[in-house]
Parts: sequence; C-alpha cells; structure tokens
Amino acid sequence: MIFSSLSQSARYAALHPLFPRAFDYIRDTDLFNLAPGRYHLLGEDLIAIVEHAQGKTRAMAKLEAHRRYIDIQMVLDGSEEMGWKPLADCHNPVSEHSMEKDIRFFHDAAASWIAVPPDHFCIFFPEDAHAPLVGSGAIRKVIFKIAVNPAQP
Repeated sequence: MIFSSLSQSARYAALHPLFPRAFDYIRDTDLFNLAPGRYHLLGEDLIAIVEHAQGKTRAMAKLEAHRRYIDIQMVLDGSEEMGWKPLADCHNPVSEHSMEKDIRFFHDAAASWIAVPPDHFCIFFPEDAHAPLVGSGAIRKVIFKIAVNPAQP
C-alpha cells in the first residue's frame, strides 16, 4: 500500500507500465466535469471509475481485495478515510472471490486507517485489503483499475 500526494506521483510511475498513463490522465483531464461511471482508457487494462458517494462509518465499511487489478484511489473532494490490512491477515471472508467482479469482501477489521485529503491517493496492490469511502458527507473520487498483467503496456 502506498499513500502519497498527486505532486509526488512521478516517484511511483516506474512501479507499473500503466501508472504513468493513469497519472497523466489525472493531470490532463478535468475530473470534476466527468459524470460518475466507468471510463475504459485502455480496454480492460486501464479503467477509471468516477464516484460521487456519501461516506460511511468504519463499522459499515468492509475490507475488499482484488486479484486482477491494482487500485489507485484518489480523492477529488470531501474527506475520506481508507482502511487497510494485509490480505494475508484477513481470515474472515464474506464470500468467495468473484472472478466476474474481481472482488472479495472480508468481515475482518482494518489494521489501520489513513485520512486521505483531496489531491492525495492510495495505491492498493492485490496483497492489500482495503476499506474505501469512510467519512462524513459527500466524497468525490476517481479509482483507477490497473491490470496486474496488462495485455498492452
């Protein structure tokens, strides 16, 4: 898991061949004028999901994990906390992994919480369980789904 500000995103570009494209998209796009929804930037390899949602409590949030995708979750507006726990330490699954949606939820409690202000992001790798959208009030964010093994670099 990585927590950083958009101004420091260049430090992380070398970690994955599609990270530079995601960070360029953030810098080159007026994200506030995008309607909520999914935007396929590079087929199924790079997807942006714009969300406008009401925050929920820590108790309501479920840890989730993905196998096929790395998440870059960036807060645009509002105040969000994101829970985190190593996937290896999650022992109480809600259900089996959904291959179709690439997600598995857990009843386990987060090991730590990160306050993520606007223009900051968290990168969650497949070994990171995470609980997003915790906060009070409206949260506007963009989530980039980046294929662990992209067909096109």
